Amino acid sequence: MLDQLVLPHRRTVAAAGGALVLAALGLGAPAHAASYGTPVITLSAGYLSGAVGATADPVVTVTVGQSGADVSALGVAASASSKSSVAATGDVTVTGTGATRQLRVAAHARGYTDLTIKVTGLGGKTAIKSLHFAASAAVQNAADTRYLTGSSDASAAVDAGNGYVLVADDESNTLRLYDGSASGAPVRTWDVASKLGVSKEIDIEGAARVGNTVYWTGSLGNNKDGEYKADRNTVFTTTVSGSGAATQLTVGGSYKKLRDDLVAWDKTNGNRYGFAAGTADGEVPKQIDGFNIEGLEFAPGSTTTAYLGFRAPLVPPKEGGKALIVPVTNFDKVAGSGAKAVIGTPIELDLGGLSIRDIRKNSADQYLIVAGSWAADDNSDPYALYSWDGIAGHAPVKRLDLPTTDPGGWEAVVAVPDLNTAGARAQLITDAGSADLYGDGTEAKDLDHDEWKKSRAAWFTVNG
Repeated sequence: MLDQLVLPHRRTVAAAGGALVLAALGLGAPAHAASYGTPVITLSAGYLSGAVGATADPVVTVTVGQSGADVSALGVAASASSKSSVAATGDVTVTGTGATRQLRVAAHARGYTDLTIKVTGLGGKTAIKSLHFAASAAVQNAADTRYLTGSSDASAAVDAGNGYVLVADDESNTLRLYDGSASGAPVRTWDVASKLGVSKEIDIEGAARVGNTVYWTGSLGNNKDGEYKADRNTVFTTTVSGSGAATQLTVGGSYKKLRDDLVAWDKTNGNRYGFAAGTADGEVPKQIDGFNIEGLEFAPGSTTTAYLGFRAPLVPPKEGGKALIVPVTNFDKVAGSGAKAVIGTPIELDLGGLSIRDIRKNSADQYLIVAGSWAADDNSDPYALYSWDGIAGHAPVKRLDLPTTDPGGWEAVVAVPDLNTAGARAQLITDAGSADLYGDGTEAKDLDHDEWKKSRAAWFTVNG
């Protein structure tokens, strides 16, 4: 009887001992227990910008994983904010359940905050990454506003099709392709400096598209210190292949003497516009009698004659003066193959004392002119949008006054809709390089991170 009692006890002890051995070997344990790795989290960018009240701010892609775990079991959320008044943890939204997810931040106030983004995996294991967030102030027409990041100095733009837009920057020689319907970084970029043989900024200020050729012009003026810089005296072409997100650019021809041709032409005609004086050593370009080109578009029905729209001078150079357009009748050959410019009859437009900041037309030869001060680097002076038929002697018509309470000066119009259609809208872009976007006194062009640099694009109803 005793043996019968002892035997089961021995079996129990043996079984327990065997279980301990199996556990030590990691065998016989519940599936995956104690086998989960440390989660991994990466961000597509460590820096992100937003705006108070924005409806379509840029996003960051979050990629997560954990060995031994299904990614759908991982949780991603903000766990801390260094300045909750700018954006708190509850203002961070993460969507998606797979290995890649989209993170958005809703800004509450202008300024900066560092957000801690945490992935929580199985087995109670976690990992974190820091996201440095900058928020600009609320703007008018927030629902119709998008932010093009990577640069704050947008200066010229042309339509690339399917809602995409090619944008130039007057602080670099990089052309950028954006989805104009969404806020965010460029889809593609092209640095044209080496192809054009330049080492300094061209100060690209105007662009016009004819078929698959885009023509670009520098300002042709002195720099802000009144010094002549040869690279700013550049016009060039790019050839477009594809459209929309698939757009590609190839640099074509160039010419670096257009300023010289314009000065010589003006001298021959009695220095009517003061081009020689405006380009003299020590003369800054943004004066009422300065020399600065910011608009470029082709004449009605022409693929050869281009209109150069001047920011300065006004004609005459005094308050209430008219805006100046100088036609170059062989511009296709000037920019395309380096021919000397042939200058046509100048056109003077009454824009209410404002000058030309951009000019764009559609296939029906309906023009829109962005008019602004010869002096303004921000919105401290008025801006307006005019329509015109492109014919000398015909007066432009003011369509609307552009808002001037938000950062950045209006610099470019992407495309011109049918101006006879009720409710027609056009998208305009600002140059915000001189703006203090985040309230710390830093001009946007001098920010340390490209993700925080941005130009604002907004749609306006031009016939309503």
